[in-house]
Amino acid sequence: MEALLRIEHLSKSFPGVKANDDISIEVHKGEIVALLGENGAGKSTLVKSVFGLVKPDSGTITIKGEEIEPGDTAAAIRHGVGMVHQHFQLVPVMSVVENIILGDEPHKGVFVTKKAAREEVIALSARYGLEVDPDAFVEDLPVGIQQRIEILKALRKDIDLLILDEPSAVLTPHEIDELLEVIRKLAASGVGILFITHKLHEVMAVADRVVVLRNGKLVGTTTPKETNEEGLAQMMVGRNVVLSVEKGPARAKEVALEIKDLSVKDDRHLDAVTHFSLEVRAGEILGIAGVEGNGQRELVEAICGMRHRQTGTVKVSGKESPDMDPRGVHLMGVSHIPEDREKDGLVSSYSIADNLTLNQFNLKPFSVKGIRDFNARDEYADRLVKEFDIRTPSFQNSASSLSGGNKQKVVVARELTQNSHVIVASQPTRGVDVGSIEFIHKQLISARDGGAAVLLVSAELDEILSLSDRIAVMFGGKIVAIIDGQDADRQYVGRLMAGLSG
Repeated sequence: MEALLRIEHLSKSFPGVKANDDISIEVHKGEIVALLGENGAGKSTLVKSVFGLVKPDSGTITIKGEEIEPGDTAAAIRHGVGMVHQHFQLVPVMSVVENIILGDEPHKGVFVTKKAAREEVIALSARYGLEVDPDAFVEDLPVGIQQRIEILKALRKDIDLLILDEPSAVLTPHEIDELLEVIRKLAASGVGILFITHKLHEVMAVADRVVVLRNGKLVGTTTPKETNEEGLAQMMVGRNVVLSVEKGPARAKEVALEIKDLSVKDDRHLDAVTHFSLEVRAGEILGIAGVEGNGQRELVEAICGMRHRQTGTVKVSGKESPDMDPRGVHLMGVSHIPEDREKDGLVSSYSIADNLTLNQFNLKPFSVKGIRDFNARDEYADRLVKEFDIRTPSFQNSASSLSGGNKQKVVVARELTQNSHVIVASQPTRGVDVGSIEFIHKQLISARDGGAAVLLVSAELDEILSLSDRIAVMFGGKIVAIIDGQDADRQYVGRLMAGLSG
């Protein structure tokens, strides 16, 4: 049987690291192949080579029996390859329709037929069950909806091979189920699927074959019938991984974070959070469960001084925190892991070392009498890189050189090592591998046990259920229920998230 995609002996090196080392794999027509590996294992480099975004040093890529020119995206597209990127390739100030048709606009003469484009997007959205508002501006949309737009962009073209680089990293459980159904339908129609994911249950649910990379090398190929999630995790990491969260009972103490009568508007000046009140105690993890787009992002930004509070107060250890002053909030003892690491968590052009000290570069020991101590910075960065297993040749490299999961590790390392009274963790494990998820969960539990109040916001319901001592379910900008973590039932919480009664 002729392979739809054949990669043979592909290698690619970057300064200080061999991202891909003599890799050979195949994808057949109608086959779903999952590509697994730790952060920095070389997965994204491999699929970018197929799509022509990266030019390999050696090896060949053959699509439908024809070898394509390496490093030529146009050639890959001509051969029927579509790709959904890990980091969005959208223009924020343009509408959904404009983003989807960009570069391939329907014309009537010299004019773009906007009405036809809009109707095409509505039909495409309905066909694949990926609902979007065609007239909305991308900058106003939550990341989950932006991911849908990326997928629709790829599906608009006549494709034979679809590459998905962590397509579900920003989707809710319900949206993930819808995406997996789309993947099944595409494969049934003859489209070959090559997808990267860190969510092992997705692999077990849809993959026909699983290809595992470790440190740039192919370490094995298997099928869901031949293994389980624990076996896949072990192949990826090279050791046993504890997939369940191990934690003792919480020892909740005094209120560390108090939110009272908080109201916040979204970017369109509509009510996102209305008369919201909540207390988080030192020594507990309070998880906020909710379908993305129900005010979680605006709530977190208001707490952390990044969005104006229309009404209400936020108190940290009994003292009111400032409005629209992120640094002031941080100095009161609040650490913040933002949901969008690219936009709010990192300065990509800065070194890893500078990003690890981003909110304390002017404090001792990193600055003395206004003069920065780069030796102290470098010693600190070297320690955190090792402690948090940030995969990089050097902490002097720019943050932009890191894989998505390693970028997340930089943010988590910076925010969880400052002995803060309050930790606001929004999507803390988004886009990281199973080994890193295990490590980050342990760090959050360790912070709780050390006396910090942890407010956890996650679209991963399993993460909320396994980590939280108490769960607040959020719908329509309000809390609809607060449940003890030990008593939480997945189905019950899911119904509350959907706005249904228990």
